[in-house]
Amino acid sequence: MSQKILIVDDEKPIITLLNYNIKKAGYETDVAYDGLEAIRKCETNEYDLIVLDLMLPEMDGMEVCKHLRMNKMDTPILMLTAKDEEFDKILGLEMGADDYLTKPFSPKEVVARIKAILRRTTISTEPNFNLLKVGNLVIFPERYEAEMNTKTITFTRKEFELLYHLAKNKGKVISRDQLLSSVWDYDFVGDTRIVDVHISHLRDKIEPNSKKPIYIKTVRGLGYKIEEPV
Repeated sequence: MSQKILIVDDEKPIITLLNYNIKKAGYETDVAYDGLEAIRKCETNEYDLIVLDLMLPEMDGMEVCKHLRMNKMDTPILMLTAKDEEFDKILGLEMGADDYLTKPFSPKEVVARIKAILRRTTISTEPNFNLLKVGNLVIFPERYEAEMNTKTITFTRKEFELLYHLAKNKGKVISRDQLLSSVWDYDFVGDTRIVDVHISHLRDKIEPNSKKPIYIKTVRGLGYKIEEPV
């Protein structure tokens, strides 16, 4: 059964362009032309990924993303934005988007991003699928959750995949580009700020003091590593 993509945009030419190219890549598609329609469809259908425009009538893409995450819908989201301000991109990631593209974009790049996101959506296919421990942090891959001192911590899909990858390589310094390749599965140069935003989210959730991290360390000029707290 092919994977199903929901395309959300209020511009019919963009819907037509994306619909054609995503179907051509072998996916099923569905479309919505405003934010409220997108939410209704997500509540009554199952999708493998959502391509979500930022500027929408009725409810903008940021609010749609926030609503879905607050209602525990972890479907991967690729955000599209005509704005080029860093604020919009970072805010979108903070609301739970997995990735973003700025308009104008190449349809081939959209399909490449979709493939990259979907290749990383099921950690449970990996062999030796066991929990991991780092200090008081216990990571449960099959649940996409972790516990800190018996308190459950939940994550977005991409936050968890980043945490899991760091934990599997405990003590090793991993560059931002390597994390983009391993976690986001990009086969082209991506924006490493995506990594920084997700690292910040992880620190807010697992660190006793996110300003003075004891688990996820920045190695200046090189990248990040997770280690046992001293």
